Amino acid sequence: MSSKSESIVAKVFEAGQELFVQFLGLSIAQQVSIVILVPFIYNIVWQLLYSMRKDRVPLVFYWIPWVGSAVTYGMKPYEFFEECRQKYGDIFAFVLLGKVMTVYLGPKGHEFILNAKLADVSAEAAYTHLTTPVFGKGVIYDCPNSRLMDQKKFVKGALTTDSFRKYVPLIAEEVQKYFLTSKNFSIGEKDHGIINVMVTQPEMTIFTASRSLLGSEMRDKLDTGFAYLYSDLDKGFTPLNFVFSHLPLDNYRKRDHAQQTISATYLSLIKKRRENNDIKDRDLIDTLMKTSTYKDGVKMTDQEIANLLIGVLMGGQHTSAATSAWFILHLAERPDIQEELYQEQMRVLDNGKKELTFDLLQEMPLLNQTIKETLRLHHPLHSLFRKVMKDMPVPNTSFVVPKGHHVLVSPGYCHLQDKYFPNAEKFNPHRWDNDAASSYASGEQVDYGFGSISKGVSSPYLPFGGGRHRCIGEHFAYMQLGTILSNFIRTLTWKYADDSATVPTPDFQSMVTLPLAPAEIAWKLRK
Repeated sequence: MSSKSESIVAKVFEAGQELFVQFLGLSIAQQVSIVILVPFIYNIVWQLLYSMRKDRVPLVFYWIPWVGSAVTYGMKPYEFFEECRQKYGDIFAFVLLGKVMTVYLGPKGHEFILNAKLADVSAEAAYTHLTTPVFGKGVIYDCPNSRLMDQKKFVKGALTTDSFRKYVPLIAEEVQKYFLTSKNFSIGEKDHGIINVMVTQPEMTIFTASRSLLGSEMRDKLDTGFAYLYSDLDKGFTPLNFVFSHLPLDNYRKRDHAQQTISATYLSLIKKRRENNDIKDRDLIDTLMKTSTYKDGVKMTDQEIANLLIGVLMGGQHTSAATSAWFILHLAERPDIQEELYQEQMRVLDNGKKELTFDLLQEMPLLNQTIKETLRLHHPLHSLFRKVMKDMPVPNTSFVVPKGHHVLVSPGYCHLQDKYFPNAEKFNPHRWDNDAASSYASGEQVDYGFGSISKGVSSPYLPFGGGRHRCIGEHFAYMQLGTILSNFIRTLTWKYADDSATVPTPDFQSMVTLPLAPAEIAWKLRK
């Protein structure tokens, strides 16, 4: 360092010392005022300078430093988006707990963010601090994207049509067992009752997913008190966890204990099968043990396989539990659609003479439309994030999203717009009567490493996301949810426990859009 530079540093240091001494000489009240006031002044000046830049998208003004628009966004995200859209247009930014989030609403936003180049945005950087403590190391977002694409390909081996044909009777058996043995129903002992769907549906979802994907040995453990571990693990997906991955709180300790215990249980079963050379084709565990070698020749460790099993099971747990709860609640005020669904069941299953199969599920359009409409009204994730890895110009604008910021897309917002879906707020499975198209735009195909999918994501209807991070469990979800709904319709009729009740409003304060309590229905055994 030159003598001139050293002189400048010394002067700055001396000035800092002098200001600090002056600060200490102030009264306590004056010191507190400065400590509080300075961040607010800095915050307002920063926003003013930001707004003067022509290459930045409009920024939603906020008063509270660091917190930003977190409260209004977190409580009512779709209303927040709509208010911002009316004021700023489809592209705007807001501050969320210290992060600048650039939102791009509508199908063009889907294309800009979901089909962004891997070098431009990263889901791994956006989500790993939330998912890694729940799933474990080396899987999902705690690994390079190329490894994640390979992992999705490994799992798809258990998500084939032939697999689904095996799963449907297993899931149907689990649902009927739940009706008979769960204290929520106890059918056989009683022919009516009241249930909270936010108790029954998470349980039913974990039981059916575990039985079909992981086999009877793992399913049986859920009857021995093991199930509470999944509940503790489930609590690791909260907005607080999204911001702070580790805190000295009880729910964090329970999350970590659950992850370690479940992972160790999977690991012991994997080792047992290896030692006994007992690797067949009975479940996803066998599939991963046989096929989980990356393209570069590296094999997944048994610990990583155990962690991936948690990721697969928990990844669909929230969304399927929430979706099944929502369609039960919507149908509670629509006995006419319950009856239509029942008549469809009787027609396809020949008045109950046929057992439900995967192929027969495909012959039930209204059942599948009911699921599709529920996913439209209640997208499981109201926001999808990516972290920007290098400056991203926004096409056909002067805007550039800078490196280090985040981009946010909301297919669920599109789902609720009348211009795309007339009377969008209304639950109407028949809106899909003449729509044979898939959820994704057809056309050019792309393979990100787990099989060819449609490259287009410009559809206003994207319940399973799109691009390289599109959910691979779409067909499993329809199969699982269809089997659950089919058994509900053939076994029960139901309405709200409170005759004056309507469909609950969504609770957006969790990571998945859930119905606010009370979410209770009164059921009767169908005669």
